[in-house]
Amino acid sequence: MIKNLLRGFSALSLALVPLLSAPAAQAAPTAEVTTLADAVGLVQTTEENRTGYTRSSFKHWNSGDNASDGCNTRNEVLLAEAVVAPTVGAGCKLTGGTWISYYDGQEVTNAGSLDIDHMVPLAEAWDSGASAWTPARREAYANDQAADISLVAVTARTNRSKSDQDPADWMPPSPDAECRYVGEWVSTKLRWQLTADDRELKALKVYADGPCENTIVRYTPAA
Repeated sequence: MIKNLLRGFSALSLALVPLLSAPAAQAAPTAEVTTLADAVGLVQTTEENRTGYTRSSFKHWNSGDNASDGCNTRNEVLLAEAVVAPTVGAGCKLTGGTWISYYDGQEVTNAGSLDIDHMVPLAEAWDSGASAWTPARREAYANDQAADISLVAVTARTNRSKSDQDPADWMPPSPDAECRYVGEWVSTKLRWQLTADDRELKALKVYADGPCENTIVRYTPAA
């Protein structure tokens, strides 16, 4: 009987081993909320280097957050940002709908007139740290819908005017958009742990210490 008890105790002990040794579930990243001035202070400063950059280094647009809806990332962003929902046809063809391009305040009723802008352009991201990422992480960055500020539907005209410039060289043409834009730029840099060069950081500080001092920055570090 004692042997049976010992055998049973040993079996129970072995059964508990996986439970005791299993790693704890990883907690989800915590959202950070701070002032623009403090957020700018968190961005690390380095020299930028575009050596080796090609746009194809960032795979986009992929099948989006919902691989079963037949829409790629571009169209999923358009659907999410529409103020009047478009009709979704075969192959995720969008007809109708209304959008507001916040860079210039323009109302747009043709999805084809919109670009999906990467808040921090792909080339700028490459310069600021993405050159060291894996292709999978660059793809995640280029299709990031987990943060609703990473990708934004704007008029093609303003997106192409911006190109790959940072706030030292380009700001939205609408003055009402400036503080939102700077806040979202800094948020994206912090979310993806991207750096800034001296000129960029000085430009951001001008807004943070001046007209945008009341802007609040929210970001969740990318997994």
